[in-house]
Amino acid sequence: MRGAFADVPLTTLFPGLSPADVACLEQAARAVDAARADGDKAKWEWVRDHLVFPGPQPWTPLILGLDVIEHADGSDQLEFLLHVVWTDLCRLAVDAAVNVACWCDIDHASHDVDALRLVVGEETSLPRAFQAGAERLIGWLTDPRDADFWRARADLPPAGPSREQGRDDDG
Repeated sequence: MRGAFADVPLTTLFPGLSPADVACLEQAARAVDAARADGDKAKWEWVRDHLVFPGPQPWTPLILGLDVIEHADGSDQLEFLLHVVWTDLCRLAVDAAVNVACWCDIDHASHDVDALRLVVGEETSLPRAFQAGAERLIGWLTDPRDADFWRARADLPPAGPSREQGRDDDG
């Protein structure tokens, strides 16, 4: 399902939330919306099929998430992510990340160039972890919206034709 944060069935996805917890999550989501450069409200995604821990997976089971994708020149991509997911140990975690399209000689698809993971547990509540992830995402959204800026920070190759040429050579 996709929609505005107001459409997210928070107490269905996370049955233990109090009204104060819901208000905290909503406040963090409004702050993310306010930080978006295009002024549009974010399109959040939620997956009801992942309400129950699906067991360890080769992928990370998303429960709630936001992907802010920036495209440049039709071929380059920069993504800002905020997700609530299951860990392999049946714990909720809030993941926030900036990733860029890969321009390495070997195609890795994308690279996380900055990331935060907060596992929900005795010391960190879901609302506190979500708020911290949202604050990190908002900080990243104020940095340049230039994938090469982020690649340089992570010491990755700049965007360019080398990978495309390598693909042509490989068949």
